[in-house]
Amino acid sequence: MGCYSHLSPGLFSIHDCDALKTDRTIVNYDLPWNPNRLEQRFGRIHRIGQREVCHLWNLIAKDTREGDVYVRLLEKLEVEREALGGKVYDVLGRLFDQTALRKLLMEAIQYGDNPATKARLDKVVEGVVNRDHLRKVLAERALVHDSMNTSRIQAIREDMERAQARRLQPHFIQAFFLDAFTRLGGKVYRREEGRWEVKHVPGVLRERDRHIGLGAPVLKRYERICFEKDKVDQHPRAELVCPGSPLLSATIDLTLERHGALLKRGAVLVDESDLHEVPRLLFYLEHAVQGGRRARTGESQTISKRMHFVEVGADGRYQDAGAAPYLDYRPATAEERASLSAELDADWLKRSWDDEVTGYAVAHVVPGHVAQVRAQRLEHTDKIEREVKARLTKEISYWDRRAQDLKEKERAGKRTRLPAQVAQERADDLAARLQSRLRELQQERHIIPAPPRVT
Repeated sequence: MGCYSHLSPGLFSIHDCDALKTDRTIVNYDLPWNPNRLEQRFGRIHRIGQREVCHLWNLIAKDTREGDVYVRLLEKLEVEREALGGKVYDVLGRLFDQTALRKLLMEAIQYGDNPATKARLDKVVEGVVNRDHLRKVLAERALVHDSMNTSRIQAIREDMERAQARRLQPHFIQAFFLDAFTRLGGKVYRREEGRWEVKHVPGVLRERDRHIGLGAPVLKRYERICFEKDKVDQHPRAELVCPGSPLLSATIDLTLERHGALLKRGAVLVDESDLHEVPRLLFYLEHAVQGGRRARTGESQTISKRMHFVEVGADGRYQDAGAAPYLDYRPATAEERASLSAELDADWLKRSWDDEVTGYAVAHVVPGHVAQVRAQRLEHTDKIEREVKARLTKEISYWDRRAQDLKEKERAGKRTRLPAQVAQERADDLAARLQSRLRELQQERHIIPAPPRVT
């Protein structure tokens, strides 16, 4: 069937000899036997940036054997589309990986009068568009999930609770910043609820920011600052002080320079929930896992970073202290410190604990962190690789065939709108892109643990 334009000027533009299309409507008047073609045709209008509702019309010859099979297929797909949120047409080609639609339609044409054959074909279509089968194909293709079962939701909720416990809460940032900023010579005054005015930022902080800052510079004063996002857009607008903000980064860096040695000296804390009288040491560890790809600076890219708390007693036995144990402890009073003077002078506290704790972390903390990151990372990378191969290989094959067809026409002296060389260059560019992407994904599979650090 040849290509032609619709009689209404400008209504249809033709991109396929078996379909008519506008910028948001497609009419398939000769349905392809390969369901991938339906997906490809619709993709031409249902693309990124499309703001209008797109419509696809499939014209099927009524009361024909192959038409009955196609109608049954499309009816089933529509039912499942409503149940699964409109994603089924994205995976039409994957549904028929075991049974080709062409084969089913040929059987319908040849033997469709036989009731047994007709019943069997209906059963095959029913099985192909089975909801469980569809969910499996969608899950294999999806890089992110729109729906999850109860166990998956529970696991995510637990992960979020752990992350929340480990997260640096705004009130902790507020307590630290207001104290440290004042100690460094800054002047800050409380104004509205949860908001402060900074009338003077010390020159040492602005100078420190000039050395370490990468973003906006630290100003001499701030009309308002806040520590919670919902306080930012009130009038006047406030600067959010949070991890990564220039004012907080400069304050932390200067505080660590002046008082960082205190972290190694430690502090005496009291755990009121522990009724025993046996003292123990609490260590704060930092550990990172790096990927094979390099950051712009040339350094290995950190893909996961965690803090870990470990406790150890005089007997040398270690235990996981939990996500944030210090939240339940309080500073010892002067009287308590006096009564603990003998304990604080014990020989076991004078050992070189940093090396021992690092060794414990290498043996017990790091492997679990790496294993968890590797499992998540590799599964995601494998899925991306499958999709990249499938999509780019399909495009490369298309442009290779197109280039060969155009070459034949050019040799026959026919004029073509697209030169064969251009089509071949597109195929070659896609092939190079595929190889480059596969190399990047291979690099992402290299997961390297960084040495743990006792902070």
